[in-house]
Amino acid sequence: MDAAFFNNVGSEQRSEGDGSEHSSSRSGVGGGMFEYFGWVYHLGLNKLGHEYCHLRFLFIRGKYVEMYKRDPHENPGIRPIRRGAVGPTLMVEELGRRKVQHGGKGGDIYVLRFYNRLDETKKGEIACATAGEAQKWMEAFDHAKQQAEYELARGASARKKLNMEEEIDLEGHRPRVRHYAHGLKRLIKIGQGPETLLRQSSSLGPNSTEGYFQTDFGDAVEAYEWKCVRTVNGVRIFQDVANTESGKGVIVKAVGVIEATADTAFELILNTARHQRYEWDTLTGDLELIDSYDGYFDVVYGTFDPMYLSRWHSKKDFLFSRQWLRGQDGTYTILQFPAIHKKKPKRSGYHRTKINPSSWEIRNLNASMGSNTPRCLVTQMVEIPSKGWWRWKKNHFSNFEKSVPYALLCQVAGLKDYIGANPALKFKSAAFIIRSKVSDGAVSNAEYEAEAVQDEFYDAISSGSSSSDEESDSDELDQKDAKVKLKNVAWAISSLALKRASVANANKELDPKAAPITIDTKQFHGSFCKGKDEADTNCWTSPSGVGFMIRGRTYLEDNSKVKGGDPLLKLIAVDWFKVDKSIDRFALHPRCLIQSEAGKKLPFVLIFNLQVPAKPNYSLVLYYAADRPPNPNSLFAKFVDGTDMFRDARLKLIPSIAEGYWMVKRAVGTKACLLGKAVSCKYLRQDNFLEIDVDIGSSSVARRIIGLVLGYVTNIVVDLAILIEAKEEAELPEYILGTVRLNRVKLESAVHLQV
Repeated sequence: MDAAFFNNVGSEQRSEGDGSEHSSSRSGVGGGMFEYFGWVYHLGLNKLGHEYCHLRFLFIRGKYVEMYKRDPHENPGIRPIRRGAVGPTLMVEELGRRKVQHGGKGGDIYVLRFYNRLDETKKGEIACATAGEAQKWMEAFDHAKQQAEYELARGASARKKLNMEEEIDLEGHRPRVRHYAHGLKRLIKIGQGPETLLRQSSSLGPNSTEGYFQTDFGDAVEAYEWKCVRTVNGVRIFQDVANTESGKGVIVKAVGVIEATADTAFELILNTARHQRYEWDTLTGDLELIDSYDGYFDVVYGTFDPMYLSRWHSKKDFLFSRQWLRGQDGTYTILQFPAIHKKKPKRSGYHRTKINPSSWEIRNLNASMGSNTPRCLVTQMVEIPSKGWWRWKKNHFSNFEKSVPYALLCQVAGLKDYIGANPALKFKSAAFIIRSKVSDGAVSNAEYEAEAVQDEFYDAISSGSSSSDEESDSDELDQKDAKVKLKNVAWAISSLALKRASVANANKELDPKAAPITIDTKQFHGSFCKGKDEADTNCWTSPSGVGFMIRGRTYLEDNSKVKGGDPLLKLIAVDWFKVDKSIDRFALHPRCLIQSEAGKKLPFVLIFNLQVPAKPNYSLVLYYAADRPPNPNSLFAKFVDGTDMFRDARLKLIPSIAEGYWMVKRAVGTKACLLGKAVSCKYLRQDNFLEIDVDIGSSSVARRIIGLVLGYVTNIVVDLAILIEAKEEAELPEYILGTVRLNRVKLESAVHLQV
């Protein structure tokens, strides 16, 4: 679940080859049954209260989950040690990296936590070898939730709708929801075999051969203007010439294409093993992990001998923090800041220096035509003091090669050459293997349906349900891991129709039979003031949608996106509250605008309650009004009156830092985020409104990012666009529901609200 809330994310993932294709954002539930399987670690406490970490084979079929000690494909007839069902209330949260011991060996794993959003005492944990595998397991459980929702929706009686344990009829007829998935059962293998699941610092390999997207565009138009100023071993170094007059520093980046997966590059960059870093990193080769927090943040200490950088030979040391996140599209972002730590005071014989603030972005690319070699685009951005940069440029970069910033920028070239010299990092067994065929699962449908499943999955993996079989982990595992190679086919370059504007068809989304009313915004007053012009601060405005890229009419064919048009809904007011605890169902509060006489007369209002975790907590409440009710036959109406599962799968937010510190821009990103898959969202549909409560604090990554944003909030301009993701041809092109610009917000201006 834990993709970044303001994220450089979109969910377009495609692969094709041998007549099969997979799209996590378009796959139908009713049109074909998905089956996921692979090796994971099951974490928990035994009856004596001791922690355990057991290697287990996880199998997801429809909404049901089974856990085995051995691979059931290679051991026909083996019975699962745990079995449960996934329900619509199951939540999955990514907890980040954690060090564990298994079989006398230690390593880092990526942990997923499961819990019932209605009862968080029902919970459990599994772990994967890489963040990429963790993301794919989250997608697997999301498909299982969709299957559960599909069965509830098609139930003929209230009793059937409430029966969460109704068995799945895999052989029954399903309507063709997606034309390419009809009649197929997808067998999707996640992860490598058990012998390679737990990574050692000396043995890293790629974990995916799947490309995610082809273009280098985000979903918001950024103000960068990059100019190539130098090349180093095939790696280009760029300067941002659009912000040369800021006076705070020059932003420079190095960009290179590396023949490995994003997972592999990410693991190599984070790995602190000296023998490995010595082979590609000239500056931060000697690193020591000092502290780690919440799985996504750590502090490292390093030393380097500057003899190769300058004529001074005094040794130097440094401290910096690393914060990382993985987007819903598989893109990794790593932020590195200079830091201090009480465990590492200044050291005799070393000169303490500050490493330049920098960031990494690692994104998968589709393989080249006719090749199955994975590729990723690695970008490192570094902030350089303006004075030093202009001095180097004036002197034609003399002595630039002996500077710390240059050594940082050369890390991309070093990483590229290191991976190129180690073919095993490219072609080690793939982690994500897809086959599409008619059902021939190792465990037959009849066998599966013979026993009723009485436990939901979060019960089945909790410590309270631990069986004697689970306590024992001495059985020998078969080390053979079947490998299926999938040949990637590169997608064609998307069309260049980026200058076209997408205008919402109001007659399509709003009721054409209803007479539109005139919305007088002067009747509505929130606690947060509206700005008169761009020079105003601590205020809000509503920009047009031209700064956001959304799916065009031909998106399903060529992946093209277009500039957004004017929002469908009108932003009429904004409330900025300080609260003791997060407030849900705010529409029912007397202070809510919808409770006013003018608010009750509006045809429809979308209330977007953004809950910001801090000390104290804050709530930013946006009110979007329509001049007519939703068209009953529109996607908008389906979202407004649909199920929470449908809303979670479609509600999309595009963030953008229009002005502000570049590191905050990198953390927030410009990629669209499916909110329901990143954070917990609650919905309240009554009378003439729909309220959406977005709990940013439900995600550890989102909390970390919003904490960074709040530290600079008085100096940044934030643009947000809210929309409904279009997945079918009839729903395209997308349109923007509403936008907001938050201009240099002052936290102290929030009004205290008594709950």
